[in-house]
Amino acid sequence: MARKENAADAANPGRLKQIAQTYKMTRRADPRIGLIIAAVGIVTFGVFLGIGFLIGHPIYLGILGFVLAFLAMAIVFGRRAERAAFGQMEGQPGAAAAVLDKIGRGWTTTPAVAMNRSQDVVHRTVGKAGIVLVAEGNPNRVKSLLAAEKKRMARVVSDVPVHDVIVGTGEGQVPLKKLRTTLLKLPRVLQGPQVTATNDRLRAMGDLMSNMPLPKGPMPKGMRMPRGGPKMR
Repeated sequence: MARKENAADAANPGRLKQIAQTYKMTRRADPRIGLIIAAVGIVTFGVFLGIGFLIGHPIYLGILGFVLAFLAMAIVFGRRAERAAFGQMEGQPGAAAAVLDKIGRGWTTTPAVAMNRSQDVVHRTVGKAGIVLVAEGNPNRVKSLLAAEKKRMARVVSDVPVHDVIVGTGEGQVPLKKLRTTLLKLPRVLQGPQVTATNDRLRAMGDLMSNMPLPKGPMPKGMRMPRGGPKMR
């Protein structure tokens, strides 16, 4: 029992530190975050307290208002923190891979299955919607990367639907902040065993970047492809 309490006590400072770091990061991109959160909490609590006085139960409604105010503040903070994080990642090579890595259960992501020396890159994720190729970089250049990767995969997974997405803010592209939602809206056409079999076939096929050490998450700006590495498409 004491061990469980000690573990919980050790975890709490870590969570609080993580929340503090998230708040600092969000505040750099959204300086009014503190005022907005406070306003949401005060207004929510004030509304319920006012209703409580009107119906003659200020204590009950005050307690309910306090709980809901805290919940509303947490929701607003979470959404604005997510928006700030996407804003900082936008335009960085590898940002889409970081989003795909957190898409949720049922999806298996392989970053950088195709890349060129201009840092245009294609990532692959597999789920019940089939195979999704996600490209980031110059829209004109990534089209050739996508076409080459589809041709390569057709040798082993010709019976699996393949979708392609280009991350960006231009016409026909998907903004980074909407990437996860876009993939989750795709129709589910595969069962669990079919997803596993597809992943196994793709894994056996091998990946262009499997032997290249790549950092997780967004790549630093200005990073160059090493010489002597695998031949790029």
